Amino acid sequence: MKKALVLGGTQFFGKRLVQNLLDADYEVTIATRGKTPDSFGEQVQRLQLDRADKRTLQAAFSSTDTYWDYVFDQTCYSPMEVADVIEVLSGRVGHYVFTSTMAVYDYGVNKLETDYDPYTYPILLRSRKDYTGMSGYREAKRQAEAVLFQTAPFSATAVRFPLVIGQDDYTGRFQFHVRRVMNGEPIGHSNPEDRLSFITSEDAGRFLHFAAKEKLVGPYNAGSSGDLSVQGLLDRMGEAAHAMKSTTIVEPNDPQSRSPYDVGGSLSMLMTKAIADGFSFKDMNIALDECIDYYLDQNQ
Repeated sequence: MKKALVLGGTQFFGKRLVQNLLDADYEVTIATRGKTPDSFGEQVQRLQLDRADKRTLQAAFSSTDTYWDYVFDQTCYSPMEVADVIEVLSGRVGHYVFTSTMAVYDYGVNKLETDYDPYTYPILLRSRKDYTGMSGYREAKRQAEAVLFQTAPFSATAVRFPLVIGQDDYTGRFQFHVRRVMNGEPIGHSNPEDRLSFITSEDAGRFLHFAAKEKLVGPYNAGSSGDLSVQGLLDRMGEAAHAMKSTTIVEPNDPQSRSPYDVGGSLSMLMTKAIADGFSFKDMNIALDECIDYYLDQNQ
């Protein structure tokens, strides 16, 4: 039986990943701070740790000598956290799947994996408290990928996800837009013509599992093909809601009305590499329409 360690796994597509692994008869261990309940019962083993505190990793993993065929890193927000796991789990990892983001790229559309090269990016080890805001998040993920690919003694995949959507989205980002469109409330955004890519939480969980099974090596963009402007997304929501008036886009000065999709510019990716390796993503338009319809029903 294959053994998998999931750092995280109790929220959103992390739960999807864990369920996929259980359905495939993996022996699964989830390692979290223990603050978010999960519904897996006795199907999983649990370790408690804090990614920002290396001592808790050492304590948690000293309690077992398990060799994990696959490690899935869902909770890393600094290069130091990757470095700590590499050290603490030395000799006990078969393949490592790191959850990264399209934010590693400079702003623009149709980004390819080669547009950010973690194999040559200069490493500067810092902890998560040193990274703040969107710019900090982007740099933290770049640095984390760089540490992984330049120093890890095992094979690894960095999965660069776009915006994740789904009926199990605990972040409320997609719902924010649906609700304000339904109510005719203004939305703050710097440039509603910014274009973005998307992936469903179901596909996100499936692709992480796929990357492990196939032992994909290097960075991979993962998401539905195509992109859509923020304005296009709001128009689509308005049509589905039969809104009496269009949503007004305003300057993002009010935190209450500012779009959580105002990421500073366009960020969209091409999924050519993942598709060529045999993975099929859900059609973007179908995914968006299903998600819109679901949250419209929830807000009736």
